[in-house]
Amino acid sequence: MAATAIALTGTMALILLLWVSRHILISRQRGRGAGLGSDAPPVRAPAPRISVIVAAKDEAENIESCLRSLLQQDYPNVEIIVCNDRSADATGRIAERLAGEDGRLRVLHIETLPSGWCGKNHAIRRGADAADGDWLLTVDADCRLLTPRALSVAMRHARDTGAEMLSVLPMMETGGFWEEVIQPVCSGVMMIWFNPDKVNDASRRTAYANGAFMLIRRECYDAVGTHEAIRGEVMEDLQLARRVKQAGRTLRVVQGSGIYRVRMYRTLAGTLAGWCRIFHGAFRTPGRLLASLGMLLLGLVPYGVAAIALTLAATGAEATAAWWACGLTAAAAAAMQLSVIYRFYALTGARRCVFWTYPLGSLIAAGVVLWALGKLRPGARLTWRGTSYNAGRTAPDHEGKAA
Repeated sequence: MAATAIALTGTMALILLLWVSRHILISRQRGRGAGLGSDAPPVRAPAPRISVIVAAKDEAENIESCLRSLLQQDYPNVEIIVCNDRSADATGRIAERLAGEDGRLRVLHIETLPSGWCGKNHAIRRGADAADGDWLLTVDADCRLLTPRALSVAMRHARDTGAEMLSVLPMMETGGFWEEVIQPVCSGVMMIWFNPDKVNDASRRTAYANGAFMLIRRECYDAVGTHEAIRGEVMEDLQLARRVKQAGRTLRVVQGSGIYRVRMYRTLAGTLAGWCRIFHGAFRTPGRLLASLGMLLLGLVPYGVAAIALTLAATGAEATAAWWACGLTAAAAAAMQLSVIYRFYALTGARRCVFWTYPLGSLIAAGVVLWALGKLRPGARLTWRGTSYNAGRTAPDHEGKAA
C-alpha cells in the first residue's frame, strides 16, 4: 500500500508541475502582448484592396449582424461578397436587401454543389473567382466584428509581420450552459496541438488557421492552388494553412482581443457534431485522436486520485501518512489545473465563472474524440450543414443538393 501511495504521489507531483508550467506559458504570452487588439495601429496608406468573402448557408439568424459589422469598417478600400450557398431560409433575401443599401456589398447565389467539393470550399472558391482584391479575407457568417478598425488593424499586422496569410483567433461567445462547458475545453485541445508560437515559427511544420477570420494575399492564394486544391476537405482553413507553410510562405496566427466574436453553435447536438467534424478533420489519424483522448483523461486523474487517497487516509487505511501526502498532492494538482483554466478562459473570452466545469467538459470532449475516432472506420459518414460526406475521404459523394 505504501509503495502504491508513494508512486501515485510522484505522478501527481509531475502533473502539478505540468500545470505550473502552463501558468508560466500564459504569463509569458500576456507579457509579450501577443494578442491583436482594436487599439493596434491602423493600416498605412496606400491601403491594398481587400475582398471579404462570406460563405453563408442557412444563416438567416446571423447574416445581418455579420454584414452590418463589415459595412461599418473604416477600411477605405474594400468589397464584400456574400456567397449564398444553397440556403433554404431567408439568408439570400437579407443579403440582397443590405446590398441594395451599400454598393460595396454584392451577393452570389449558389444553387448546386459539384461532385467532389465540400460546400464552404466551393462557395469561397466562387467568391474568390468574382473578387478583385489584392487580399482575400474569409469571414464566417456567424461572426460579428466588434470594432470598425478590425480590417485595418489586421491588414497593418499582416504587413508589419510580413505575413502572407494571417488568421485572427476569435473571442468566444456562448449562449447556454452546455456551450460554456464544452467550447473552451475543445478549443484548448486545438491550442495544445496547434500552439500559435509553433505555427508562427517558420522552422516548424505546425500549421493552423481559423477560417472565421482568415486574411491571405491573393498571389499566395493562387500559388498554393486556391480552394480547388482542398475542395474535399472539411477543415479547409487548416489544410490551406498547411499548403501555405509547405510552400515556404509566411503564415501567422494571432489571438484577437476585441476584434470579433463568434458563437459557433447554438445547441448541444450542434456543438457535439461540430467538434466531431473539427477533431476528425484536424487530426485525421487514430494516433492523434487517441493522444487527444489521453490528454483529456489525464487531466481528470487528479480528481479521482484525490478522492480515493483522502478517503483511505481519513478511514485509517494502512500507510495513512503516505495516503494523506498522495491525496493532498492530487488535490493541489487539481486546484492548480483549475487556476490555469480560469486564466485560459479569460484569454479566449469565455466566462471565467464557469471554470469549475472543466472536468465535466473534459469528459464530454473525450466522448466527442471517441466519436471522431469512430468516423475513421470504412463507410463512416459526416453530415454538416445538411450535406453528407464520406468521412474516409471527406468529400461529397453526390452532385447537387445535400443528401
